[in-house]
Amino acid sequence: MSATPQLVVHRDKELMAQAAAARLITKIVDAQAARGSASVVLTGGRNGNGLLAALGSSPARDAIDWSRLDLWWGDERFLPDGDPERNYTQAKEALLDSVPLNPARVHPMPASDGAYEVDAAAEIYAAELTAAAGPEDHGPVPTFDVLMLGVGPDTHIASLFPELPAVRETVRTVVGVHGAPKPPPTRISLTLPAIRSAREVWLLAAGEDKARAAAIALSGAGEVQAPAAGAYGRSRTLWLLDSAAASELPPELYPPAVA
Repeated sequence: MSATPQLVVHRDKELMAQAAAARLITKIVDAQAARGSASVVLTGGRNGNGLLAALGSSPARDAIDWSRLDLWWGDERFLPDGDPERNYTQAKEALLDSVPLNPARVHPMPASDGAYEVDAAAEIYAAELTAAAGPEDHGPVPTFDVLMLGVGPDTHIASLFPELPAVRETVRTVVGVHGAPKPPPTRISLTLPAIRSAREVWLLAAGEDKARAAAIALSGAGEVQAPAAGAYGRSRTLWLLDSAAASELPPELYPPAVA
């Protein structure tokens, strides 16, 4: 692991979303100032979409040069384009349709109504990542500035579920997922090697149903049994929690003060 996880605990999920959005705006602006552009991997689910909605309503969102922002996804439900359950569809509604992005820099994962099945779709996305990687990235994917992940009650991240083959993948950067334990069963997901290419990995967890997962992942569990334990960034790993999700953490893991 490159960095010991840092924990930030907020009073409730609304404050967590607002604070995470402010943190993301700062990271994007700093990356654009340093390198000319920024690269972010989005996550779906209630916490990921809550963050995007909070970002959309923040007056500081105009500090971002949206035309110089690359957006990728950590996973996707393999459903038809426009399906309301797709992470891309939800992200468009929460934020993307209301900001002046460069369409060429928005990279949704393939939908199921294309001319290929899920494993071929995963290979297509892996090739798109490789094409976007430069010599400075030293690998088959770009060095993302921030990669965000929701944490499931079973400790899954992206569509990497405990004990399933995808979480054991060590070579490929994107895989098709078959037989996921939550619907829909067929998905596309970044793998742990791709996730770990990011400068910063942020794991989002809010609600009592995430408390056990956070405690397991932060208490030394193995990544095959608890995929969230295997998600970390090159320079920083940040857990953003509300007080309910942090309620089962041992007190030595984070200071008792709640932001």
